[in-house]
Order: sequence, then C-alpha cells, then structure tokens
Amino acid sequence: MKKRLDAACVERGLFESREKARASIMAGLVLVNGRTADKAGKPVKETDIIDLARSDCPYVSRGGLKLKGAIENFKISVKGKICLDVGVATGGFTDCFLQEGAEKVYAVDVGEGQMHEKIKKDPRVIFMPQTNARLLKPELFPQTPLLAAIDVSFISLKLILKPVFDCLAPGGETVALIKPQFELEPKDLKKGIVKNEGLRREAVEDLKKFAGENLKGVEEKGLIDSPVKGAKGNLEFLWLLGKK
Repeated sequence: MKKRLDAACVERGLFESREKARASIMAGLVLVNGRTADKAGKPVKETDIIDLARSDCPYVSRGGLKLKGAIENFKISVKGKICLDVGVATGGFTDCFLQEGAEKVYAVDVGEGQMHEKIKKDPRVIFMPQTNARLLKPELFPQTPLLAAIDVSFISLKLILKPVFDCLAPGGETVALIKPQFELEPKDLKKGIVKNEGLRREAVEDLKKFAGENLKGVEEKGLIDSPVKGAKGNLEFLWLLGKK
C-alpha cells in the first residue's frame, strides 16, 4: 500500500506535522531511496527508504530524542543490556538504545519495511517484522530483555503493556510513550489533537489504574512530558515502569 510522502514522513517520525514535512520536501531536504524528492504527494511504499538530506537529529528519527529524554531524566542505564523495542518503525528508539551501549535489541514491528538500513544491518539488532505486540511471549526471546521501550500508534497501550511486561526479566524496566490521542474516544479529539488538558491527564490516570490492576509486580517509577511533540503537535508522556 502506497502513501503520500509527507504523510509517510510524519508516520516514520521524521517530522511532527505534514506541514513541516511538506516545507522540507519543497526545500529539497528529503530523500527517497537516496534521491531528492520534491513533491509532497509523491507515492511511497512501505519498503522505500526515506532520509533527510541533513539533520541535527543524531538518530534515524525524532523518536530517538524521546527515548534519550527518558534515559536522561530517569537515569536509566542501557549499557550491556538486552533491550526490546516495540513499534520500531524507522528505528529511532533502537538507534538510541544502540548508541547508549545496548548489547542486543529485539526490534518488534507489526509492519516490515520502514526500518532504516543503518539499523537493520547492525549485528546487535534482531529485527522481528510482522509481529503483533499483543501476542508477544517470553519464549520468542532467546535472551530475556531487561529493558523495553514502547512507541505504538492507533492502539491503546492497554493492549500492549501486559504482553511486553510479561517478557521482561525480574528487575527489568519499561519506558512507555503515552499518546493520549490513542487512549481517548474520537469525540474527545479535534482533528486528531487532544486540546483539553483535563482529558489528557484523565488518559494517563486511566493507564496508571490499568497497570496497577493488571501488571504483576509493577512499580511506577516516573512520568515526564516527552521532550518532542507527537504527530500534529500532540503532547505525549514518557512513563517508566519497573518489574519487581
């Protein structure tokens, strides 16, 4: 299935809005399979490689900046750990894990073609495409993950948290990116954006309640605003959970 280039750029975490994506495309700053693309409506496939001609971001997507914010704020040690990235997409979180010294990263995604070649070729990465995170089981991982990160869209974290948590080793931690726009009802959104702060906080409290009731041995360790906004400028949160 093909998508417009500007929409694909946002989906892969390269820009926070289609407007910013379009501006960069028109400026000749977006590459598709190594060639400059100048039309925002250019149809691209899931397997096409989208890059930025130049970028101040040290990761393959802005998602890496979000995880880096969590690592710094929560003082998480990544070095030498077996990690799990759920919702890998282009690979921003995985890239951050690798740059922080992860021994191995299991990269899980329901799709198969978005991961950046730089990440896919790294020998420390075990890519698990066409894998539904709701069906994750410990036996899928030869080495038990000690640190997980979740960045999923168009689905509630309630459907993902328990299977991911169950795959973690005791003493492990999970960084979950809370996207209120996917936790609330469509009627609570305005053109895909959560503008009501009360509703945004309600989504967070609902997830906290769910975790306490459904995740065995869970310990909430922290919650911060994401340093980078999500698609359409939505405000998101980084949530750290520990497993006793």
